[in-house]
Amino acid sequence: MSVEKAYDSWSSSYDLNENKTRDLDKSITKNVLGDLRFDSVLELGCGTGKNTEWFQTRAGRVLGIDFSREMLQLARQKFPGDKICFTRADLNHPWNWTSEKFDLLTFSLVLEHFKDLSFIFQESLAKMKAGGYLFISELHPFKQYLGSKARFETKNGSVELETYTHHISEYIDSASKQGLNLIRLDEWFDEDGKRPPRILSILFQLPQ
Repeated sequence: MSVEKAYDSWSSSYDLNENKTRDLDKSITKNVLGDLRFDSVLELGCGTGKNTEWFQTRAGRVLGIDFSREMLQLARQKFPGDKICFTRADLNHPWNWTSEKFDLLTFSLVLEHFKDLSFIFQESLAKMKAGGYLFISELHPFKQYLGSKARFETKNGSVELETYTHHISEYIDSASKQGLNLIRLDEWFDEDGKRPPRILSILFQLPQ
C-alpha cells in the first residue's frame, strides 16, 4: 500500500485511536513555539489538522499542505473559515503551489516518509521569509533503530507505512547547507523516561 493510500485509510481513525507519538508531538509543538508569534504559517503534512487549531491562535494565516485527500477533507471540515487554507500537494515535487513566503514552516511526523531531505530543505528555504523559522518534530531515530515506524490498525490487522531513517546529523547538515541556523534541539521521552526518546524536535532560523 502506498503512503498516500495508507493515510487515506488511516484518516477515519487517526484522531480517535490511542497514539502516544501523535499526542506528544502536539504537546511539543506548543512547548517549543509557545513564546513566538507569526504572520503566516506553512504547515507541511498537516494531516487532519492536529496542530492547525493551535497555529491559528499564533498566526494571521495558516496554509496546510498534505497529499492525503481524506486527511485534508477532515481538516477542512474542522476549520471552514478563511484564516486557514488547505492545499493538496506532493512534497516530493517542486513546491509551485504558492509564491508566498512564511514566518514559520513546520514538519510534524512527516519527514520519515521522504528519502531525500536535501530537496525538502531546499524547497523549504524558498518559502521562508528572512528571519523565519523551520520547526521539525519527528519520530526519534533511536526509536527507528529499534524498529518503530508509522503504523495503524485495521480490522484486517496492522498496516506499516514505508519510512526512511534520518539521523540527527542528517537534519543538521541538510539545514546548514541551506544557511539555516540551529536555535534549539530537544529529545522528548515518554513519561516514565525509561525508554529511548520518542520524538526529536529541532528549531532552525533563517538569518535576517
